[in-house]
Amino acid sequence: MNEHPPTAGRDSAPAGRAPTVADVLALPVLAAGQPQVVTGLRQLDRPVRWVHITELTDPASFLKGGELVLTTGMPLPDDAAGVRRYVDELTEVGAAALVIELVRRYHRPPDALVRACRARGLPLVTLARDVNFLEVTQVVHALILGSQAEAMRRTQRIHEAFTALTLRGAGPEDVVRAAAEMSGRTVVLENLMHQALICEPSGSTVREALAGWERRSRATEPGDRTEVGGPEGWLTAPVSYQGERWGRLAMLPAEGQPFGPEHRTVLERTAMALTVARLIHATPWEHTAHRNALRDLAEQRHHSPEDARARCAALGLPTEGGVFLAVLVDLGPGAEGGEPETRLHRELASAGVPALVGELSPGRLGILLALRPVQSWRPVAERLSRAVLGLAPAATVGAGSEVADLADAARSFREAARVVEATPPGQPLPADRSFHELPDIDLRRLLYALREDTRIQDYTERRLGRLIDHDTRHGTELLTTLGHYLDAAGNKTTAARRGGLSRETMYQRLRTIERLLDTDLESGERRTELHVALTALRVLRGD
Repeated sequence: MNEHPPTAGRDSAPAGRAPTVADVLALPVLAAGQPQVVTGLRQLDRPVRWVHITELTDPASFLKGGELVLTTGMPLPDDAAGVRRYVDELTEVGAAALVIELVRRYHRPPDALVRACRARGLPLVTLARDVNFLEVTQVVHALILGSQAEAMRRTQRIHEAFTALTLRGAGPEDVVRAAAEMSGRTVVLENLMHQALICEPSGSTVREALAGWERRSRATEPGDRTEVGGPEGWLTAPVSYQGERWGRLAMLPAEGQPFGPEHRTVLERTAMALTVARLIHATPWEHTAHRNALRDLAEQRHHSPEDARARCAALGLPTEGGVFLAVLVDLGPGAEGGEPETRLHRELASAGVPALVGELSPGRLGILLALRPVQSWRPVAERLSRAVLGLAPAATVGAGSEVADLADAARSFREAARVVEATPPGQPLPADRSFHELPDIDLRRLLYALREDTRIQDYTERRLGRLIDHDTRHGTELLTTLGHYLDAAGNKTTAARRGGLSRETMYQRLRTIERLLDTDLESGERRTELHVALTALRVLRGD
């Protein structure tokens, strides 16, 4: 008949929440009575609001719900119908459990009582030994009051933490991260399109939290208040801005751990803090979400490829069955990314191309295009480039190469970065397009990209330093002559004509150059070394 002998030995409930029936049965004062759970084993997690001792035939009229009812069994009706009525009244008023002492009237629970409690799902607990009910009420009430006081302290700490975040102007990422840390649950901020803008996992991975996000989110109807709902039992709260709802917070459940009042408090304070943060941080948060996702992809900061796919998919980017391509935009000195970023979002939406757009660093925008395998990326890149150049004529647009897996997007970003870093300001555009790509990088642009490398500077100085010093001291133009000679691929006649010199003067100057540099200009290898050094010098001087 007995379903479960409760475990004894605990003397308190977890801090900050009301004790449950199971917590109370485990208290030494009740454990001494050898409690046995007869029915309602699965309902032992019911919170106990109060303890009520009764010997009345109609105790329900004195109850408000959540009480642990203690009785010796003396007032129980003798007939089955009366017992059912007794249990029905306790159940309807919301009693947490019925505890009956098997010492005076009964030595085993009446069958009618067991059947009635089992039918209504009311936990029925028997005590085999005499227990001081008054002592039980004192201990349990002290425990309840203590948990309420702790809950109030926890609520106060939550309010203080979010007030501090608001006063220091914390951004949305900081606010959501604080919510996840305080609640110990995964917290997600989404917009009205069910795109997950910020996800702070707790006890799970981003992939586990965001897998199939839009589908799961749409299955949980939005409400006007903080509530638990949907097939997964999410705790959600609306987020408003200037009187209009623009998004929603979702706190995901933890297995076997129901949401408590403190979770609701955390989520409501998070929503309030986000409303203030939106007033302070003017950048659209969709842009911020794109920026963070792009930085994680470009710098490979995600924990796993699965996390990266789940996060991008939750932002509306297709992650399967297509190809990806990175485009970088350097806006030029002093330029800001706000207006060009907004313009790019519009252009991509108009073109119907899924993409992430965001500022990777000051003055540099990143775009990750998600394309169908048969779709050419060049028209899209051309359209983006012209849109940018229309706003920032000094901008440089560089494209990487296509990759088939989102996890390889970092490679496309690295290639695009090489392109823009190897493109000097004012570099003429290719004849057939308004953006640059890897095949455009020649020797001069490669050296331009490496111009700050001290090894390039040292190489140039070792190869040409003595010649430059000679020109400086004597007012000669041997470096210019060497340039004409190398540009003419070693043809002395062509070099003399370009320099406006006679052949004899050209020969004399070349001999002087050979002597100063201790080299043989007839050697193709030596001419190549000098040509690289001279090209690097021109780049370093900004010629």
